[in-house]
Amino acid sequence: MLPGMPPKQLGLSLSGLLVWSIILIGVAFSGFKIAPAYYEYSVITKNLGAIVKETNIQNADLHQIRASFAKRAQIDNITSIGGNDIMIHKNQGRIVLGADYTIRIPLIANLSLSINFQARSE
Repeated sequence: MLPGMPPKQLGLSLSGLLVWSIILIGVAFSGFKIAPAYYEYSVITKNLGAIVKETNIQNADLHQIRASFAKRAQIDNITSIGGNDIMIHKNQGRIVLGADYTIRIPLIANLSLSINFQARSE
């Protein structure tokens, strides 16, 4: 800075502060709406893995596996999928459970967010 020149002001103006606060509030609002869907996805993945790790799963039929998931879903308050939505197949002699589902989250007015999940027991 040259002598005799006034120093430049540094900082954030009121309008800049308002714009950034609106952006941060929007991001936080969206996060609070989206977080439960990802939490439910993690619970579904955990339950599928726990069902596969059960000792008698290799001898169980499809109905028993789906009933086991339905019981766990009721305990953990899973509402996105049910026992009938579970896909069951064998991969190299092991049973693999999975579920593909979509959650639609309403954001503002007629604006909504659609998230596709693919939960697997592996």
